[in-house]
Amino acid sequence: MNFKSNLVITMSMLAIPFIQSPSLHAEDQAVLTWHGNNDRTGHNPNEQLLNHSTVNFANFGKVGFVSTDGLVDAQPLHVPGLKINGGIHNVVYAASEHDTVYAFDAKSGAKLWSKSLLLSGETPSDNHSCSQITPEIGITSTPVIDLAKGPHGVIYVVNMSKDSSGNYHQRINALDLVTGAQVFGGPTEIEAHYPGTGENSSGGQVVFDPAQYAERAGLLEWNGTIYTTWTSHCDIRPYTGWIIGYSATTLKQNAVLNVTPNGSEGSIWMSGAAPAQNGSYMYFLDANGTFDTTLDAGQMPIHQDFGNSLISLSQDGAAVKVHDYYATDTTVQQSNSDVDLGSGGIVLLPEILDNSGNTHYLAVGAGKDHNIYVVNRLNLGKYHPNGGSIYQVVSNALPNGAWSAPAYFDNKIYYGGVDDTLKAFSISNAKLVSTPSSRSAVTFTYPGTTPSISSNGNRNGIVWTVSHASPSVLYAYNAEDLADKYYDSGQAGSRDSFGNAAHFGTPTIADGRVYVGTTTGVAIFGVLSK
Repeated sequence: MNFKSNLVITMSMLAIPFIQSPSLHAEDQAVLTWHGNNDRTGHNPNEQLLNHSTVNFANFGKVGFVSTDGLVDAQPLHVPGLKINGGIHNVVYAASEHDTVYAFDAKSGAKLWSKSLLLSGETPSDNHSCSQITPEIGITSTPVIDLAKGPHGVIYVVNMSKDSSGNYHQRINALDLVTGAQVFGGPTEIEAHYPGTGENSSGGQVVFDPAQYAERAGLLEWNGTIYTTWTSHCDIRPYTGWIIGYSATTLKQNAVLNVTPNGSEGSIWMSGAAPAQNGSYMYFLDANGTFDTTLDAGQMPIHQDFGNSLISLSQDGAAVKVHDYYATDTTVQQSNSDVDLGSGGIVLLPEILDNSGNTHYLAVGAGKDHNIYVVNRLNLGKYHPNGGSIYQVVSNALPNGAWSAPAYFDNKIYYGGVDDTLKAFSISNAKLVSTPSSRSAVTFTYPGTTPSISSNGNRNGIVWTVSHASPSVLYAYNAEDLADKYYDSGQAGSRDSFGNAAHFGTPTIADGRVYVGTTTGVAIFGVLSK
C-alpha cells in the first residue's frame, strides 16, 4: 500500500489510546470502504484490544460522541496516523445528509476539518415525498478512500443538492484527506445517457435524471475507477438501473451501463451495502425491474433487461458490461409483487474446499423472499423457468426477508433479517448448513441488522451489530456462539445511550474503537478509562 507523506505509519507516532503492539501496523487499521474490503466481509482481522475480557459493560462503553449537521447514513471510515494541523491523528471520516464531510480525531473526537459540498445558493435535496431518506438528502452512500491518490490520499463522495431554481444535482467529489480541499478539478456533475427505449428515453437514449435517483449503495473503487450505482425514491417512476463510473484521478466519466435500458425500474440499493469486487468481476443485487424471459443463444435477455437479478460485470478498460447473472424462476412475479432480490447486500467468500478437495469460489446474498442464495461466482446460473440452475438455495432461512447484508468470519456467514434473531450459518462441504449453528436471544426489528466483525486473526472473534429500536442499541456477541452476549449499550443505564442509529447503520471497528452513525452524529465506543 502506497501511503503518502502525510500518513505516518511508524509505531511511535500511532495514536493508539490503550496499547501499542509491535505487530500492529497502521495500514492494518485503515477502513477505507463499506464493510472494510471489496469482498464486503465486514471483518477486521487486526483488532488486538477488543476481546472477551475487555468487552463487557464494566470495562467497555461509550467514550465519545461527535455531532454533525445531519443524519450519518454512510458508514464512518478510518485512516490512522495522518499528519494534520501539525499533529498526528487517527482520523474518522463521517458524511452527513446535510452535504457535509467531517474529519475528526478518533481518540478525542476533536473536529480536524469539515467541508460543505453545497455550491452557492444550494440546499440539500428535499425527500421527494419519500420517507426512505428524510428529512433531507445529501450524502447517503458510504464514500471510498484511496490513500495513494493526490498529495495525501483522497476520499470520494457523492452528494445530492437542490439549487435556487429548483433543479436537482448529483455530483462526485474528491477531497484531500488532510485538508478537505477539492482535488482533480472536482466536483463533477453526474450526467449520463445510454442506448435504449426504456423509461425516460428520448431518441433511442435513456437519460439519467438526477432528480429521480438517490445514491444509496456504497461506492466501489475498481482499477482506478469510482463506480456509482443508483436507486429511486420510494419506487417513484420513471427510473432504471444505472452504473456510472468516474476516473479516480480526473473525475471524468469513463463508464456507463444501464441494466434495464429497454424497460423500467431495476434499481441498485442493497440497504446501503456496496457492490463487491474480487479479481475480474463486480457483483451486486439488482432490485425489481424488467426482466426479458426470452433469451438469446448465450442465455442473455434479448433486450439486455436484467431486472431483479444477481449480476456480475466485467471491465473493458474502465467501461463495464454484464458478464453473467442469476435470476430466480419466479423473477417476474417477484418484481410485480415488490419481493425484490436487491434489498440485501452480497459477500464474496474466500476459496472454499469441499470434502473432495475441490475449490469453490462462492458469493452469498439474500433479499425479500426469505431465502439465502449461494452462487458460484464463475457460473452464476442465469435464468431457467423451471429453476435448478443455482449452486445452493437455503430456503426460508430468513422468514421475514433481508434488508441488510451478511458478514463472514471463520467459515461462517452471519445474517440479521427483519424481525429475526442474528444467525450464524456454518459452511460444511462448501455448502451453507441450513440450520443456524447459533443465534442471538435478541430479535432485531426492521430493517434487521448488518453485522461487522472484529478479531485478532482467528482469535477473539466478536460480532458487532446495531438494533434499530428507539433508542438504538449496540451489541457485541461471541462469534463462536451468538447466544453468548458480551455487551450491549443498554446495560449501564444512560451511560452508553447514543440515540437512534442511522437507517442501515453499520458499525465500524478500528484500533480498539467502534463507531456508529446516528441521526445526529457518530457515537464512539471503546475501553473505558480507569
